[in-house]
Amino acid sequence: MTRHYNFCAGPAAMPEAVLERARDEMLDYRGHGLSVMEMSHRSPEYVAIAEQAEADLRELLAIPDNYRVLFTQGGATLQFSAVPYNLLGRGGRANFLHTGIWSKKAIAEARHLAGDVHVAASSEESGHSAVPRQKDIVLSEDAAYLHYTANETIGGLEFDYIPEARRPDGSEVPLVCDMSSSILSGPLDVSRFGVIYAGAQKNIGPAGLVVVIVREDLLDRARDDMPSLLGYRELAEAGSMINTPATYSWYLAGLVFDWLKGEIGGLDAMNALNDRKAGKLYDAIDASALYANPITLRNRSRMNVPFVLADPSLDKAFLAEAEATGLLNLKGHRSVGGMRASLYNAVPEAAVDALIAFMADFEKRRG
Repeated sequence: MTRHYNFCAGPAAMPEAVLERARDEMLDYRGHGLSVMEMSHRSPEYVAIAEQAEADLRELLAIPDNYRVLFTQGGATLQFSAVPYNLLGRGGRANFLHTGIWSKKAIAEARHLAGDVHVAASSEESGHSAVPRQKDIVLSEDAAYLHYTANETIGGLEFDYIPEARRPDGSEVPLVCDMSSSILSGPLDVSRFGVIYAGAQKNIGPAGLVVVIVREDLLDRARDDMPSLLGYRELAEAGSMINTPATYSWYLAGLVFDWLKGEIGGLDAMNALNDRKAGKLYDAIDASALYANPITLRNRSRMNVPFVLADPSLDKAFLAEAEATGLLNLKGHRSVGGMRASLYNAVPEAAVDALIAFMADFEKRRG
């Protein structure tokens, strides 16, 4: 068997150590005579798996005691609905920072559910090449919360700061963040946020699972017409088991958390590795006459590195030769074109080195 280097934006690379451990436990989980995916989610064996996963995530992110951690379903996209349902029950408007395709989708869903929303700042004028500065963010007087996307997976645009969420009168509102493509890439001050949510298929585990971290004082702000399966209060009280959860995805997420703690050495070590991986690739792009990245330096994403070739007619050859070399899923999103290398936690530094070597060779031959 030959495993190639996978730069897919999601579902993304999984740590090989996690895949090997899951393989070894596939048919017989620790002597119980069945697979985790066959277990009842109410069984003592599975409840122990779920509780350990939450404990490890809490340790990694230093999640304060007044936050609840939910392991639910539907990916981040379902949270575009869940957030307004859970936070607009006392009136007010949803406020957003618009920085690309995923924030645009969240805005559209909130408009669909709640009518009027307020865009507190936007990066549209820059072509989404730089995030708005703090001084440019103006919330509405009736703001119920401020939502932003920490890292725009498609555009490769990442916030270099945590926004302050204050109405014009200075009063604070909850900060809500979609961290699907940046969570666990480094340390995080969870206490700055009211709600954090993240689809699993980038840095947590397989697709289908979403992790929600919500401050307890926000559990009673839900709309009366909210579907119960989306309710943060209901999920918290049921231990994320209102219905049968995505048990195997939850288990794999727990293995990833354990890998981050043990093999990697925690989020400080992961942060340093991610800095090094992204720095190498951006340096190679900037030193090249063939490749270019359009994002302002301060907002370049460490997780998703888009780049274009000076001669677009070479795109097909680049992708074909890269795949033949064992460098997979480098094609940019259909909405923007070009190339994109996603460098999530599980992408090894050797993969980045191999990509840089291929890019240099391709430029030498074709540039």
